Amino acid sequence: MTEIERESMEYDVVVVGAGPAGLSAAIRIKQLNSSLSVVVLEKGSEVGAHILSGAVLDPSGLDALIPNWKDLNSPIKIPVKKDRFYILGQAGKIRIPNFFMPPLMSNHGSYIVSMGNVCRWLAEHAEKLGVEIFPGMACSDLVYGSKNELLGVVAGEFGINSDNSKSEHYEPGMVLRGKYTFLSEGVRGSLSKKIITKYKLDENSDPQKFGLGMKEIWEIDPDKHSEGTVIHTMGWPLEKNAGGGSFIYHLDKNQVYVGFVVHLNYKNPYLFPYMEFQRFKHHPLVENLLKGGKRVAYGARAITEGGWQSLPKTAFPGGALLGCSAGMVNVPRIKGNHNAMLSGKLAAEAAVDAIKEGRANDTLEVYDRNIRNGKIAKDLKLVRNVKPLWSNYGLLASLFIGGLDMWTNNLLGLSFIGTLKHKKSDSEATEKAEKHTEIKYNKPDGIISFDRLTNVSFSMTNHAESQPAHLKLTDQSIPVEVNLPVYGGLAARYCPAGVYEYVVKSDKTTNFVINFQNCVHCKTCDIKDPSQNITWTTPQGGDGPNYPNM
Repeated sequence: MTEIERESMEYDVVVVGAGPAGLSAAIRIKQLNSSLSVVVLEKGSEVGAHILSGAVLDPSGLDALIPNWKDLNSPIKIPVKKDRFYILGQAGKIRIPNFFMPPLMSNHGSYIVSMGNVCRWLAEHAEKLGVEIFPGMACSDLVYGSKNELLGVVAGEFGINSDNSKSEHYEPGMVLRGKYTFLSEGVRGSLSKKIITKYKLDENSDPQKFGLGMKEIWEIDPDKHSEGTVIHTMGWPLEKNAGGGSFIYHLDKNQVYVGFVVHLNYKNPYLFPYMEFQRFKHHPLVENLLKGGKRVAYGARAITEGGWQSLPKTAFPGGALLGCSAGMVNVPRIKGNHNAMLSGKLAAEAAVDAIKEGRANDTLEVYDRNIRNGKIAKDLKLVRNVKPLWSNYGLLASLFIGGLDMWTNNLLGLSFIGTLKHKKSDSEATEKAEKHTEIKYNKPDGIISFDRLTNVSFSMTNHAESQPAHLKLTDQSIPVEVNLPVYGGLAARYCPAGVYEYVVKSDKTTNFVINFQNCVHCKTCDIKDPSQNITWTTPQGGDGPNYPNM
């Protein structure tokens, strides 16, 4: 087989992913040494196109990176004014008073933002400093040296036909080499997944845990709008079926973010996360808010939830894992962007010092030490037991014991229960269908709740149909021969975009169909599939969702 010849470009630092972590790293490098060359490679059609987050932004990461950001016309303009937390029943609600909540749970001083717009603004700031940013450049492979060190990535391969042959418009892509390569791909990044496996970065950590976050933007009746209001809920409709909760954030222009998170360690394969989200919107608290309004956008994204126990080693020969590529979300706060930005800053400082010393493509051990002994570690350690308590003992244990644990960590700097473990991966948590009964869901009404395919059209998702499916099956027979009879064909339910379906043909045989054109890049299939038979890879650069304001 002939090796593909590719052009090569050399940089001091190559950054994969124009999210908050990657852009923060690029900015910090240029702040420290403007002569260093930095490139940021983004698979989305533009910076921000693939960014989806709640988001209430804790500005501590931004304060550390750009202390005068308030003077720079940023899109961060809506401070949190009201903070409410409810436990829902089917028709009612109980509010948890704010004074019961540990101080770290307060959103005072935080801002309601579109992280897509924040990243667009960060990208402008980075380019003014001399950072090169290439959107539409999906990174499809890694390049290693003779000592097994990472040298760079392959990006921008286009023109492969659906049968994997090369079209007449084929472009082989380029090799972008760096003294250090930062992987800031977000949750379950395809290259990060390879790197973690190759260097066994997770051998001393617990299994990573994940949630599926789904979000809609609504324009509502001005009389119901309350700019700066933040609402979080737990309980109904998930109750004992799964962990998770919701968020409702009132931004400007009579818009609200309505989001729903389902922890992916649920046992019942008949659970339908997307339909749980749609059902949630019919709770009186939500339906009364949305009545008379209109949904204007939809998207979905996986969330890293393992926290401190699941954090892998973040440095390896030639590079580093940044932000959600490693998993730095504070689960009870539903916040990770501040830690992503802090991690980018720390990685940049480690790389600049190393390059100054004449080093290249070695392991930035100081970066990993600073992650584990600094602000990020402190933030994650304070809440480290909330998720395992929830997973192993349920919502009430998480609320009461987890809340008490956060208080003692906050006040005394210690936990009376130590550090609890995550026992299983989310795929291993899935039980056989025979142990559960099917869950019946009402048909969406098209006013408050919507079917998946209609909602996906509001994500502006597009994939060229001529390319190969970027969702790869290790064994083509498993979906029909194993996952359908044993797990009830759960792929048809866990995907929030309707990518997977089981189609019965005229001869009564069943086909497993992958509608990859619908994919919003949430990575749930790569995480939840009980046979671990699906691998998410990058499609052609620029393809996927085109989120305008997420």
